[in-house]
Amino acid sequence: MVKMEEITNVMEYEELAKEKLPKMVYDYYASGAEDQWTLRENRNAFSRILFRPRVLVDVSKIDMTTTILGFKISMPIMIAPTAMQKMAHPEGECATARAASAAGTIMTLSSWATSSIEEVASTGPGIRFFQLSVYKDRNVVIQLVRRAERAGFKAIALTVDAPRLGRREADIKNRFTLPPFLTLKNFEGLDLGKIDKTDDSGLASYVASQVDRALSWKDVKWLQTITKLPILVKGVLTAEDARLAIQYGAAGIIVSNHGARQLDYVPATIMALEQVVRAKQVHLPVFLDGGVRRGTDVFKALALGASGVFIGRPVVFSLAVHGGAGVREVLQMLHDELELTMALSGCRSLREITRDHILADWDPPRVSPRL
Repeated sequence: MVKMEEITNVMEYEELAKEKLPKMVYDYYASGAEDQWTLRENRNAFSRILFRPRVLVDVSKIDMTTTILGFKISMPIMIAPTAMQKMAHPEGECATARAASAAGTIMTLSSWATSSIEEVASTGPGIRFFQLSVYKDRNVVIQLVRRAERAGFKAIALTVDAPRLGRREADIKNRFTLPPFLTLKNFEGLDLGKIDKTDDSGLASYVASQVDRALSWKDVKWLQTITKLPILVKGVLTAEDARLAIQYGAAGIIVSNHGARQLDYVPATIMALEQVVRAKQVHLPVFLDGGVRRGTDVFKALALGASGVFIGRPVVFSLAVHGGAGVREVLQMLHDELELTMALSGCRSLREITRDHILADWDPPRVSPRL
């Protein structure tokens, strides 16, 4: 077992998780759709953005706190919804919830969690969002939303990019299914908690039978009639959809390609971010989800106009290796790296991070002023 103090960055957890987890589980967490071009691009695209650091700024004090939907958090780094975390560690989502709370940040619980809404709420105080997958049976949706409200969750992250499941070939090869000792805990009482073993991906078959392919913008409006919670639309990649999200009353937008697990050859989220930010005419938070592994990645997203980022895979990999303490460590590493990046760029607060602090490879050439 590698000691925690021997791990120096977030990426190392993925290698260690690969050694530790059963192949079916690791592949489920790690893989993307089809050729996995977007999976690689989610990471690679960050390397095409360079810094323009400002020097001789007093950076003896750095403030990384921010406010998301009215809630003050310690840093602009939050936990994305990832399904079935008990496959990684026996404490699953409850360990993740405690780690997020200890770090002073937000956790998003997946609809397809292996711990229930109520179990996660019972871990103690914390700001939590609930990710919603819309089922054909709208009574199921109403029940889930009510339970999230009762348990003190603060927002709904509505997944809009998965009317069908992307073609994840590792899951097809492995005949992916949820291990028999686990269930999708939120659906247990509804007889929808089990994923049957099939000839391809059990999850793809489950989604095909339960998730509503007819989901449309009018359902975003419908959701607002059943809950007062703010709704974040998760899975937007274009300016056109950003404008529609605003028109239909979204409280925020999560720029996401579903961890590159849905449609392959969509752009990396960091490449799609700026057009979404520029499309909004009103003040509305836009978040980036996908590919974040370094504090420098977070800074780049903020410089392009994101209000914060969500991390997914680093959470399940660190959870697999060191349980809740691993998740806490990943959050701390990203916090410390972002703080260092801010100091070396001459930014004392998140407000001071501007578009001028980066140079993207799609920017027009800068003409230096004549002195």
